Amino acid sequence: MIHRIQRLRHRLNEKGLDGILITQQENRRYLSGFDGSAGYLIISARKAVLATDFRYTEQALGQASCCEILRIANNLTDWFPALLDEMGIRKLGFEASDVSYHFYQQLVDALKRKGLEVEMVATSGLVEAMRAVKEAEEIEFIRKAAAIADGAYMEAAGLIRPGLTEKEIAWALEKATRERGSETLPFEIIVASGARSALPHAKPSDKVVEEGEPVVIDMGARYRGYACDMTRTVCAGRPDETFMKVYTTVLKAQEAAINTIRAGMMGKEADGIARGLIEQAGYGEAFGHSLGHGVGLAEHELPRLSFSSEELLQEGMVFTVEPGIYISGWGGVRIEDTVVLKDGRAEPLTRAEKLRL
Repeated sequence: MIHRIQRLRHRLNEKGLDGILITQQENRRYLSGFDGSAGYLIISARKAVLATDFRYTEQALGQASCCEILRIANNLTDWFPALLDEMGIRKLGFEASDVSYHFYQQLVDALKRKGLEVEMVATSGLVEAMRAVKEAEEIEFIRKAAAIADGAYMEAAGLIRPGLTEKEIAWALEKATRERGSETLPFEIIVASGARSALPHAKPSDKVVEEGEPVVIDMGARYRGYACDMTRTVCAGRPDETFMKVYTTVLKAQEAAINTIRAGMMGKEADGIARGLIEQAGYGEAFGHSLGHGVGLAEHELPRLSFSSEELLQEGMVFTVEPGIYISGWGGVRIEDTVVLKDGRAEPLTRAEKLRL
């Protein structure tokens, strides 16, 4: 982890910061190796200190070998100012997207009580930008998560039939995923059938799957903290003409995007590949979300592949490619794979079978 901390130190130096307070859980884990749910990571030019309470001290000692471990109580005044003073920090960055105004005020008040003058500087995306480009080990962890999800889907997909409820299908998928070695799931599995499949983030319900309906399944797995994300759409029974047209359009859009995306493209260029094909088929207004998002320690992270994203796609980035069409009153189709940019091209990591109509 020390090489990641060193990279962050270079960025702090560029921004004129003496140090940074890391509170965001995935960022804290990425930099220290500590995966506990509570703690503060303070990094300066010379030291990295992980402050946590008695519940996690032993865990931190075992996981965060690159850091000094400081056991703390809940009162910030008791340790926060003294630690910053010891580390020589007078200009401290904090993660603006994670720190609430209430917590920010607590930090400021703790410093004032001790008479320590420290400038608090809001930062955004410093660590997230580092996380967007994956190291070889991270890619391997995501590849293993993808293999778990693939196997679980293929095991459970054969059980999908008219008469089952969405919740029953979701449980079969979750059970298979956990039995194959996934840690806690990165997100709640989506199973949506019939008209409900037009809801991109529908939760499984007691609705019974009926003959000929589209069934959207969005699932993932987690290995060593790293997630994958995959969506498949199936038909419960014989597909009708609408299903065949919509499904074929989405599949062609996804395949075109995966085959065409290259390192150096902007996110909006990648999005445009799939979006253009869907618009040509007459379904442009039915594709309302972005093409994809980064995947890693969080199920949604950088980069963004949207119609407005100017982020450059780089070698080693891992992200989803997930076009969809959603028609109110009928249903929807989404097909999603997690891919990695390898040798300049998009290599699918999730490989579970797709319908071929």
